[in-house]
Amino acid sequence: MTADRVRAQLDGLAGAGLDWRTFGNTALEVLRQGMPFASACLATMDPATHIVTSTVKTGALDDDHDAEWAFHEYVADDLYDFRSLTAAGTRVVGLATTTSGDVGRSRRYTELFAPVWDYTDELRATLRIDDATWGGLALFHDGTRTFTAAEQEFVASVAPAFARGLRAGIVTGMATQGEALGPSGPAVLVVGTDGELRQANAGAAARLAALGCDRLDAGPLPHVVDCLVAAARRSATTPGSVNPRARLRAQDGRWVVADASLLVDASGTGRDVVVTIDDARPPEIVPLVVSAYGLTGRERDVVGLVLQGVDTADIARSLHLSAYTVQDHLKQVFAKVGVRSRRELIARIVNDFYAPRVDSTSLAPSGWFTPTP
Repeated sequence: MTADRVRAQLDGLAGAGLDWRTFGNTALEVLRQGMPFASACLATMDPATHIVTSTVKTGALDDDHDAEWAFHEYVADDLYDFRSLTAAGTRVVGLATTTSGDVGRSRRYTELFAPVWDYTDELRATLRIDDATWGGLALFHDGTRTFTAAEQEFVASVAPAFARGLRAGIVTGMATQGEALGPSGPAVLVVGTDGELRQANAGAAARLAALGCDRLDAGPLPHVVDCLVAAARRSATTPGSVNPRARLRAQDGRWVVADASLLVDASGTGRDVVVTIDDARPPEIVPLVVSAYGLTGRERDVVGLVLQGVDTADIARSLHLSAYTVQDHLKQVFAKVGVRSRRELIARIVNDFYAPRVDSTSLAPSGWFTPTP
């Protein structure tokens, strides 16, 4: 198809109300008809951190090498990765173009792309709309082909349609699930004045099981629930206090957030307490790291920018610090977290918050994960 026809079809798909996986597969096929390529990977990203959350793959690409790809993306040093491209505002980059034809300069290429799939070039595009990055697109050539400047320009011109389609598809997919989330959603508990469980929603059993409570109708509730209930009752009688909140790791390794508040009736009185337990969301990621490793407020600020792929000079400008001070903060962070570099820090976050969820959960409209049956 002509370039104009491809753009028109992609624009139509972006507004067709397709779930993001259907959109992704269809959009990649349309793109292939206008610009041939050997394989492709369309990835959704967490808009808060620009870390990959799910993928659609075509061609020879498979799921067997995801761990190796993640190592090269988040741990090993290379010429670029999706997060650095997003931080730099780069829309499209080609490996052969970046290296002036010497693709062997890329560790990702020499250790993964070439030996596993025999690819000769990679083209990456960041999918950004309304100041948020919703995904990334990677295309591959094999044989002797490399991506031309015209092909890179063409992909840059259709990247906004891919971004719109991904964002709309995530919202659509969430809406079509409806009540199917059921017991795998957040837990909602109502605890009486005697400390006994009065009511619970369908998802509570699975949530509490992950916190060590085998049955809702037998045995004590998890200790954290008892603490939150007591704290909520105290907060209700203390002017200016806020509802208690706890962040903790479940037995399956996932971080969860638990909140408690006093239930009141129409007269404004009541003693029962409602407790909700759900997965930690992107805004909690940095505070979780702070809580787990004892980082200071300024170290927290630095880590937040590191997770977004911001370099030292820009971190210094953003926080009104010198580059040397930023480096000192990073050294302290590395020592507390037990890592030696930015990439090891990012890898720790990926392993703790993202890897356990990929391919086992779907995405909410925020771009973050939501449990599925």
